[in-house]
Amino acid sequence: MNNKDFISTLARQTQFTTRATQQLVDAFVAELTAQLEEGNAVAVPGFGTLEVKKKLERIFINPSTGQRMLTPPKLVINFRPYANLREMVQEKGEES
Repeated sequence: MNNKDFISTLARQTQFTTRATQQLVDAFVAELTAQLEEGNAVAVPGFGTLEVKKKLERIFINPSTGQRMLTPPKLVINFRPYANLREMVQEKGEES
């Protein structure tokens, strides 16, 4: 589903205009981004939690050259789905 389809579907379900729905989604994404930039975790009820985690530096070996290299530490966004969402996805996967 692309952004246009998502906005159209959401607008129909909420009975808002497409423009109002797009503004709402943009505001949600902007606030979500701002909170993650500050290092805060964001919990979306019924969906899951997004948080910033620090990945430590590690050594990896280039398989073609055998050369050992060090990757620097970095920040990554981690998503933990709520149990009910995880179960729904697993049930759908078992049906396929």
